[in-house]
Amino acid sequence: MQQNVLGTALEPCSTDPTTGYLRDGNCTATQRDPGRHEVCAVVTEEFLQYSKRQGNDLITPRPGLDFPGLDPGDHWCLCLPRWEEAREAGVAPPIVLEATNEAVLDTVDIKTLREYEHGSE
Repeated sequence: MQQNVLGTALEPCSTDPTTGYLRDGNCTATQRDPGRHEVCAVVTEEFLQYSKRQGNDLITPRPGLDFPGLDPGDHWCLCLPRWEEAREAGVAPPIVLEATNEAVLDTVDIKTLREYEHGSE
């Protein structure tokens, strides 16, 4: 069983829309996922626009890829490198620690993650 960054059982990120590399609602860490969709974020308009400018349009639906398009407030498993990039640009969305995979701790420390905890603003 995978764990979250708090060291407890990984909680689901979202099933509406259904997220995760495996499209099971969880930010599962798996070697098959080179993008590392391990950060459970609560997307913001600012982040969505930033991501679109970077060439990753998360707003436009893509039914063929089982992607509904995201709205501000949706929970979504983001790629760790994209979240880090957004953090450096000052537009990182808040994250749900209970649903963020502990695998991200090899890149981001828990203190930094807590600074972006959803609901802690």
